[in-house]
Amino acid sequence: MRVSFVADSSGWGGAEVWLTHHLRRADEHGATAALVVSEPVAEGFAAFPVERAVVPLSRHADDAPAVRAALAAQRPDVVVVNLVDPASNAAAVAAAQDVAPTVGVLHLVGDTRAGEERAALRGLYRRMAGVISPSTEGRGQLVGELGVDPARAHVVPNGADLPADPAGPAGRPVPRIGAFGRLTAQKGFDVLLDALRRLDVPYEAVIGGAGRDGEALRAAAAGLPVTFPGWVDDPRAFLADLDLFVVSSRVEAGPLVLVEAMAEGLPCVSTDVGEVRRVAGEDVVVVPVDDAGALAGAIGGLLADPARRADLGARARARAVRDLGAGLMARRTYAVLSGVAGGAAG
Repeated sequence: MRVSFVADSSGWGGAEVWLTHHLRRADEHGATAALVVSEPVAEGFAAFPVERAVVPLSRHADDAPAVRAALAAQRPDVVVVNLVDPASNAAAVAAAQDVAPTVGVLHLVGDTRAGEERAALRGLYRRMAGVISPSTEGRGQLVGELGVDPARAHVVPNGADLPADPAGPAGRPVPRIGAFGRLTAQKGFDVLLDALRRLDVPYEAVIGGAGRDGEALRAAAAGLPVTFPGWVDDPRAFLADLDLFVVSSRVEAGPLVLVEAMAEGLPCVSTDVGEVRRVAGEDVVVVPVDDAGALAGAIGGLLADPARRADLGARARARAVRDLGAGLMARRTYAVLSGVAGGAAG
């Protein structure tokens, strides 16, 4: 089975990490992987020994001729398009559908347009050979708003690598809180800073990442024991220095950073986004979105109770090993792709 993956992204994030897991595991599932990648994120995939075509970014464009030509040259049995949100990668989806049966992977719910734009988007999605979302919410939007056949819509929870030597909480005398991701409104780091300002227990905090809101967030953190180290190249090293991990996002499907932290045995607090409550159960402390008071209460309670932090971290690690490994995620994804390729062959 020849699978071409399309990464039509303007910046590196969880969708690109998802793709790296599947590129590494293609051989295990009887697939030969190839990649069509937009220029802004091409460097992140340079080390992968797969056929690779670098093309101009087509996100938000009306057509993607370079994507179409690159896919035609790769001659795939099935194409997988990484969808940043339902609408912005439409040109890449249309190009892929001109070449081979196409599966879309929706990483974020979002705007599905209205009127004629919605109708055109529905036509595009109804032609999908399959769709995958990490969340039931994403699947629901694809089926309910865009008319995808429910039989072709699949939920595959996100997964992460499971280190054999999880770091666990760092055990610092002054506990260190950590978070990382793109410094944009979606990630809710402004809410996290508001929550940190309300704490009355000693702590340090570190927020990794880069993005358009970086300067505003640094200004908002004035007077707080918070540092911003910039983009996180090595998530494991970043997580190893933490005692508590926080996801403060406003919108997610199944945040990979949370699964990575759980796999390291860190106690975690997360907003109630996407699949977090369903896949993490009681092994992560879950709070409402955009509620700085609830976030501060959850963080403060864990900072004041080292034994509870240790227990929560151990349970998070066990949950990740059981349900959230990247190997399991890839196996489920390639099962969907095999079904699509087999149906096309038949």
